[in-house]
Amino acid sequence: MAQAMKIAIVDDEQDMRQSISQWLALSGFDTETFPSAEEALKSVGTDYPGVVISDIRMPGMDGMQLLKKLMSVDSALPVIMITGHGDVPMAVEAMRVGAFDFLEKPFNPDKMTELAKKATQSRRITLDARVLRRELGDGTTIMKKLVGASPLMERLREDILDIAQSDGHVLIDGETGTGKTLVAHALHAVGAKAGRKFVTVRCAGHDAEELGRRLFGPIDEGGRIPFVEEARGGTLVLEDIEALPDELQAKLLSWINDQGTPPETRVVAVCNVQEAGKTCESCLRPDLFYRLANMTLTLPPLRQRGEDILMLFTRFADQFAEEYGCAAPSVTAQEAAQLLQAPWPGNIRQLINIAERAVLQSRRGSGTISSLLMNDHDDVQPVVTTEGKPLKEYVEAFERMLIDNTMRRHKGSIVGVMEELSLPRRTLNEKMAKYGLQRADYIG
Repeated sequence: MAQAMKIAIVDDEQDMRQSISQWLALSGFDTETFPSAEEALKSVGTDYPGVVISDIRMPGMDGMQLLKKLMSVDSALPVIMITGHGDVPMAVEAMRVGAFDFLEKPFNPDKMTELAKKATQSRRITLDARVLRRELGDGTTIMKKLVGASPLMERLREDILDIAQSDGHVLIDGETGTGKTLVAHALHAVGAKAGRKFVTVRCAGHDAEELGRRLFGPIDEGGRIPFVEEARGGTLVLEDIEALPDELQAKLLSWINDQGTPPETRVVAVCNVQEAGKTCESCLRPDLFYRLANMTLTLPPLRQRGEDILMLFTRFADQFAEEYGCAAPSVTAQEAAQLLQAPWPGNIRQLINIAERAVLQSRRGSGTISSLLMNDHDDVQPVVTTEGKPLKEYVEAFERMLIDNTMRRHKGSIVGVMEELSLPRRTLNEKMAKYGLQRADYIG
């Protein structure tokens, strides 16, 4: 989940620092100010969760020197430079050194806000990519992202751990939005090839000629090596494998056969067939399908995961509430039942969207989760309730969510939870054990 972004404002003039900070704060940014470059460098370092806006002309270390220092620490950090009239050549030099952009005084505050938005979006993408790269080498971390206590998810985690220990190729199947790419990452992270190359290719993202060249070569004019060579000894993930043209299916099969047994490079094929009446098997030539489907993981749709739905909704809502600086919306018993009944055609991706919109409308003090579940919006399919489930399932799922939320609010304080829910300690302990809730998970 995206983390909240900061904006570090560096300027030796107090009035300028304060005016920029106040304007950006009104625009929804989290700001911090520094009177000098030296002070800023004490707080802004590698993986700083935000961007920097700095004046160029300052006593002591000026903006250009600060920029060079920051680029040496983290070359992907967006730095916006503020220049005076006539300093455009210096601003151009700053861009050459690595500045994200520059503003010339007197500048339009709205333009500064737009630049800040673009810079923070760029920073978020960079930091998310870094986190993902680190997680690829940390199987424990990435497995924790496969959240869920339902039997289906327990089985999926066990299957991933088992299959990851082999060298064979894998086919991952399932509805859109169920987390197939995350499972591909997990297979690599907990397997014998963890720490080696992990290369992902979207077969639907290129035309046949370009895809063939990028997959198998030859090396292009830019010096990029083919994906099969880049992934040598590691894992090659082929997303949307059903979109692979027939002639490239033949080349892929030949390349797989040439590797021998066990294969030097593991292929993880991700199938995303959504067209009615079609399957991954019907889209691939039989010999290739059976080579890839020697081991298959089929991800469960969200609607079959029971109480996981409420667990995931709570987690995503909490994360968005932290990002937007507001309280997470409370879920009524009726809304919990509706969340459990919904068919979720977009699966987890759709649940994330609903959770974010619930937080945003709660921040405005309007709307309900029920209205989001019933109304179509943007490109999200409307979520309407389907057939009911046993009353016991609703009650247990809502009870687990209630205890989980209360434990989060009280940061693991058993006494606080007992008082709020009017439960004796023994009853609370029994219910926590029943639902797999551990006090240690909430402390701190």
